[in-house]
Order: sequence, then C-alpha cells, then structure tokens
Amino acid sequence: MADYQEAPLATRPKTLDPNEYFNVSTDQRRVEQSRAALRAELKRQYQTQLNNPHRKELIEDPALTRWVYARANPYTYFRPTFKTSLLGAMFGVVPLFALYFIFKTDRDRKEAQIKAGTLERKFSLSS
Repeated sequence: MADYQEAPLATRPKTLDPNEYFNVSTDQRRVEQSRAALRAELKRQYQTQLNNPHRKELIEDPALTRWVYARANPYTYFRPTFKTSLLGAMFGVVPLFALYFIFKTDRDRKEAQIKAGTLERKFSLSS
C-alpha cells in the first residue's frame, strides 16, 4: 500500500483512508460495533422467519419494499445532478445533432454532384 497512487479524477473513499481507518476513536469503534450487532440481529430475525416451517404469511422485507416503491415512482426520487444532466445531453441531444449533420452533409454532397452532373444513379424508372 506504500506505492498506491491516487486516481486523477476520483478521491479515495473515507473508509480506505489510512488515517481514518487505523486512527479510529473508541467511541467510533463502539458505534460501528453496535451497528454491526444490529445488522446481525436483523439478519438472524429474517433468517428465522424465512426458515420457519409453519409459516403461512409472506415475509415483508422493508428494504425491498422501499426499493420497489422507488423503482415504481422514479420522478419523486430523481435528483438532477451534473452527471444526470450530462448523460441526458449525451443520449438525448447529441444524437439528434449528429444525425442532422450526417443527413445534411450527405444531401448537400448529392445535390452538388447532381448539379455538376457527376452523380451516377443506380436506379432509374425511365430506362
């Protein structure tokens, strides 16, 4: 880890910063342990509900319910940022201008060839 170099466009996550990772206070460590204990208890509770052989009802996972609701209602949870604006422009606006430029230059080239009389038409109704 001594020869690690930072990426030019990304910062190191706070959890991977050695100063934050190794120099954690006892209060912070205690908070992390309590969160881990809470996660373990929730996981144990879910596993006991899931593996109950006498279960008649569905197991409701609140995280899954929130995720499904957020997927069903995307516009209430959409936050416009620089990245989403850039992606919208790249996939919504740029292709329109690119196609316009391609078709316009092709049409102008064919018109110039027709006016000069150098265009050889492959399909003609008169012949």
